[in-house]
Amino acid sequence: METNIVQMLQDIKNLLKNNNTRWLSLKDTVKHTNLSDATLRRAVKSGALKASHRTGKLLFKASDIERWLNG
Repeated sequence: METNIVQMLQDIKNLLKNNNTRWLSLKDTVKHTNLSDATLRRAVKSGALKASHRTGKLLFKASDIERWLNG
């Protein structure tokens, strides 16, 4: 029973780790990257970092942030 629970938790952890379709707000992205709000806005304005403006606020895909940070 204990082994099943550990395996299930590991599976959930792997799913969360591989879930690059989650969206982060600007505030969450600042916390995640340790970069300033202004730096992220400049990257979006220059086209270096993709962001969604659809909801009226900047939203970033976690996968896009990782790709941008890793070059």
